[in-house]
Amino acid sequence: MQNLKVIFEDNHIIVVEKQPNIPSQSDKTGDIDMLTLVKQYIKEKYNKPGNVYLGLVHRLDRPVGGVMVFAKTSKAASRLSEQVRQKVFKKKYLAVVDGKIEKENGTLEDYLYKDERNNISRVVDKEKKNAKLAKLDYKVLAYNEVKDLSLVEINLHTGRHHQIRVQLSNFGHSIFGDQKYGTRGQGKQIALWAYELTIEHPITKENMTFKDLPEPVGTWCILKSI
Repeated sequence: MQNLKVIFEDNHIIVVEKQPNIPSQSDKTGDIDMLTLVKQYIKEKYNKPGNVYLGLVHRLDRPVGGVMVFAKTSKAASRLSEQVRQKVFKKKYLAVVDGKIEKENGTLEDYLYKDERNNISRVVDKEKKNAKLAKLDYKVLAYNEVKDLSLVEINLHTGRHHQIRVQLSNFGHSIFGDQKYGTRGQGKQIALWAYELTIEHPITKENMTFKDLPEPVGTWCILKSI
């Protein structure tokens, strides 16, 4: 079994680090996925016979790493899923993007259309059928003048398909290593990481925030400057 970094665990939830390029759940590739990995961890740690219950309440795109929470009971899964719907469940991301962003913080609002056939989204006029509002806040944390790359924190207001990637690309600052929407770093790992997750504990109702940063190597060396 692959090594699994567990950030927090109790009888109701388990919070782990998802490594890049591991699917959140099984897909047509048949590659090992996070849901299976966490189930294996629980089965082995607690010597559980038979199937292990584990609720998937949110996902991260396959190339993206960062914090994920899973529910260990159906009651926790139901309550966390409701938090996602009610926007109590909050995620913040870090991204390394192309170029220097002149305005240190701001809000991006666009209308996105998802092309199901090609599995991409694009910015469109709001009048287009099936266009959905996408909104995020960004804050510039660092800039590497030599590499002409900026480190930004992203706070999502909506959860659209490939939202951060599409909006930043449309903004003129695509994510380094983005194979679909980027301009630089082709062949590199996308520099997008879900580093902070805030939930209300499904049983105790306590507000909980979990943080996890990528290793400051490669593109993420920019983390050393903050």
